[in-house]
Amino acid sequence: MVYRNKKVARSSDPRYFDLRTEKMVQGGDGMARLPDGRVCFVQGALPGELCRVELTFQKKDFTRGRVVGVVEPSADRVAPRCPLYGKCGGCSLQHLDSQKQAEYMARVERENFRRLAHADLPDDFVIHVGNSWGYRNRARVVLQFARGGECSGFAFREQESNALIPFENCPVLTPALNAFLQGPARNIFAPGSSSRRSSRPGEVSLNIFDNGKGEVSYFYRGMPKEEFEKHSVSVVEIGGRKIESDASVFFQSNLGLLPELVQSVRSAVDEGLSSGSASNDWLIDLFSGVGFFAALLQDKFKRITTVERDEGCLKHAGVNLSVTGSGNTAVENVSAPAEEWLASHVVDIPATLIVDPPRTGLPGEALDAIVRSSVKRLIYVSCDPVTLARDYAKLAVAGFKLERAEGFAFYPQTPHLEMLFVLSR
Repeated sequence: MVYRNKKVARSSDPRYFDLRTEKMVQGGDGMARLPDGRVCFVQGALPGELCRVELTFQKKDFTRGRVVGVVEPSADRVAPRCPLYGKCGGCSLQHLDSQKQAEYMARVERENFRRLAHADLPDDFVIHVGNSWGYRNRARVVLQFARGGECSGFAFREQESNALIPFENCPVLTPALNAFLQGPARNIFAPGSSSRRSSRPGEVSLNIFDNGKGEVSYFYRGMPKEEFEKHSVSVVEIGGRKIESDASVFFQSNLGLLPELVQSVRSAVDEGLSSGSASNDWLIDLFSGVGFFAALLQDKFKRITTVERDEGCLKHAGVNLSVTGSGNTAVENVSAPAEEWLASHVVDIPATLIVDPPRTGLPGEALDAIVRSSVKRLIYVSCDPVTLARDYAKLAVAGFKLERAEGFAFYPQTPHLEMLFVLSR
């Protein structure tokens, strides 16, 4: 939490400095410099501000700190909406005007791309935005229990800690999720339920998911099979298709903005097919999850291969790709690490390749296999712009050119950004 004009220790205290923020960096911190020249990454500071900063971490070449007072605020600074801001580990940009967050992130990513990939993002690079509040349809919360076994409340994890932060209502969760926590969630482990909790006090981590129609599914470790099938599985309607998933596996957390990503991927596929840089013979979807992209593109290809190592996701992919649009698409859902499958299979036709890797980006084996393949059209969906820039630098050496770059602010009030690159050679 940032407190303006908060009284802090004397200026002679070596932990405190008045620092001018130069810019925002990846992760949402402001970057300033101590009098000795060391860089200080300041939580809660905006570019141009003069802030009183308490150092929280020091090394020889850089430091970290947090804002404890704002001497000269930015015009873009606003009062955080949530009373738990600065304590809860969920949001870290509520002090920045919601309408300005995408603009700030675009500057950060342009600089990252120049520094890490030694190239510029296209002039038309744009970040798609949706609702700033009440958007998050997926979350993990902790249910707390009293000695009698009854639910006594729910909480998130504290910043950089496993400590719990109880909350009444979260402003970024959808209304349906907030309503679920206030009512039905408290009865999941009630006496006589199939969950059969012990009477000892404690806590349970609960995954909750709103399918966009106000229907909430949930999952917790050790959930009985019958309860899982009844309460965890959900169906989302998007892009003209029904996509099955469940609350135990990954699915996008912002259904309001997701159609824009779907449309961008579809446009990228159509452009490749119409230009001849890719054929409709084969779509390969790596890190495919529940087969989301493949299911939405199924009617465009003669053959589809999805590759995913999570067995729970594969089960849903089998359902989502079981009904074809044209009736003659050959579908193969493969259980394997994406890099191992790609390295051991020859892709000798101009297939369309979609990759949606975790934050760590593409493994080296996968990058090497893509370079050696006949793939000329690559659609890269990334949840970490830093690893995306790193991977692009290697692909560019191999002859891939960046045709289009788009950002998607799926997590307003945080610095997290998903990006879409369309590459061809």
